[in-house]
Amino acid sequence: MWRSLCFVPLFSGLVLFAQPPNDDCSDALTLCADQPLVGNNTGATGAPGFCPGTSSVLWYTFTTNSLGGAVNISLSTINCPSVAGMDNELSLIVLNGDGSCQLGQFTAASTCEQDSLDFTLTTPSLMPNTTYWLLVGGVANNGASIPAQCDFSLTMNGPGVDIVDVDFDAGPSVEIGNGEFTQLEAIGGTTYLWTPNSGLSGDNIADPIASPSETTTYTVTTEINDCIYSDQLIVEVIRRIDPPNTFTPNGDSYNDTWRIFGIEDYPSCEVLIYNRWGQRVFRSVGYREPWDGDRLPMATYYYHIELNQLEGRSAPYTGSVTIVR
Repeated sequence: MWRSLCFVPLFSGLVLFAQPPNDDCSDALTLCADQPLVGNNTGATGAPGFCPGTSSVLWYTFTTNSLGGAVNISLSTINCPSVAGMDNELSLIVLNGDGSCQLGQFTAASTCEQDSLDFTLTTPSLMPNTTYWLLVGGVANNGASIPAQCDFSLTMNGPGVDIVDVDFDAGPSVEIGNGEFTQLEAIGGTTYLWTPNSGLSGDNIADPIASPSETTTYTVTTEINDCIYSDQLIVEVIRRIDPPNTFTPNGDSYNDTWRIFGIEDYPSCEVLIYNRWGQRVFRSVGYREPWDGDRLPMATYYYHIELNQLEGRSAPYTGSVTIVR
């Protein structure tokens, strides 16, 4: 984010850095919700006066979401060199402006906060869909002759600027059966990029069809007001029914029939059983009466089950079941 640095050691360990690019309103860096930025105001010549006793000012800008509200801006990891006559406090203030970058048209949208330790500035409720400016300045007080010029980190969040789950949403997580599909429904993006793209009908649209073979977490990414945001959802793939692989029709009233767990939820299902030569030995629509083996010999048989759901066709369940007597 910074220009190439040329530095020359000066007195008491002070290092002269090239002028930061965002020490002017027209070059303000975009601050995005929950995306920290690191900075250093050494060499900045930005306009003083918005906070008393400050200079070496850096400019940032951000845009509120569609709801507006209070914004929390945290200034942390303040690291100032030990220089005789230099303060170690930084300041924060949020400004209203019309975008012209004429200093006279800016007004304060928050109080001015300053400290040498980590601190957070919380604004009053800000207007929705509005661009604001944030100034980080070096303080020169308590007898200091040089304003603080330090490393720092900025983080912003709060109801006025949170984008994910407010203006941009991947949509709800969903549960599907093995072999089924669902349509994803992201909203609020300008463009869309889904990852991974396995099991998707497309990766650059808001509403691809998803038919993963296993439970998958999908991430969708977009750009809003020069910021990149991502949100996630889970497509959970389940087995809607769980056919056992054996039963014992020996008349002892225990495990005498082939009971398929979960199949009662599918009254239109069709259950087909075949022997090893491919001959059908059992068929049932609805499976109201579990298969009892029909006096068939001990052997392995093969099932094909169609659930025939009202909401759409799904892949059949196939496998084997062994009669043990």
